[in-house]
Amino acid sequence: EPTVRTELMEQIPPIAIFLQESRPKFPTAFFEYLMPIVVRYLTDVNNQVRKAGQEALLILLEQDLVSQSDIENKVCPILLDLSAPDSDDEYKVEAVNIICKMASMLSRTTVEHMLLPRFCELCSDGKLFQVRKICAANFGDICNAVGQEATERLLIPKFFELCSDSVWGMRKACAECFMAVSYTTSPEVRRSKLSPLFISLISDTCRWVRQAAFQSLGPFISTFANPSSAGLYIREDGTLSIRPSAQDVNANSCQASNNITMTSSSANAA
Repeated sequence: EPTVRTELMEQIPPIAIFLQESRPKFPTAFFEYLMPIVVRYLTDVNNQVRKAGQEALLILLEQDLVSQSDIENKVCPILLDLSAPDSDDEYKVEAVNIICKMASMLSRTTVEHMLLPRFCELCSDGKLFQVRKICAANFGDICNAVGQEATERLLIPKFFELCSDSVWGMRKACAECFMAVSYTTSPEVRRSKLSPLFISLISDTCRWVRQAAFQSLGPFISTFANPSSAGLYIREDGTLSIRPSAQDVNANSCQASNNITMTSSSANAA
């Protein structure tokens, strides 16, 4: 019964956390019994069961409960099979979505060697625009996961393809993540390659693409600033933020100290 399997998947993460906390009593229970169930349900025939399995897997990865060997030998091979060119359309869309979500939770080596080649293939998927759109929407996260060298060597050419895609939604998604992609590259690549590419988006024939590009203009320009002097940095959620300068921190500390002194003086006066 699919509802039973779905409910089971929802209970896996709390059981796994309990087993981890009680590991001396159950040293291998999770790896022997629960992890195989999670992997098996990633290919379940029922859509709701698969989604519950995917959510359970992400929680387990987030809690660092899945071993590196299980990730490389059990999870990644399943996702690569599901995202293969001849895979079922629905399975492929789900697989690329889970690959993009889990990239930030895995080691750079695992992502670069096991998932990045398939991600690059999926960026050029001519059959399903939904697959390309997921790739475009998560492009910045993948760049951040693999670092500058792999981004410039493998991902930037794919980013150019997506920025000129015939589907305007793809180009809009690229405009929205442009700052995150730019932040991962060298100043020279930003100047010589990404700047002309951004101009093409800001001059796009579709007004939704142009609007998204104009909204990303300020964040994109900020990536040209020196982080040490400008105080700009990218948070874990991919948003741009400003780190307070040492002068501001000292000023706040002095103000707090003065407030304490004034409060003490007032108390003594009373």
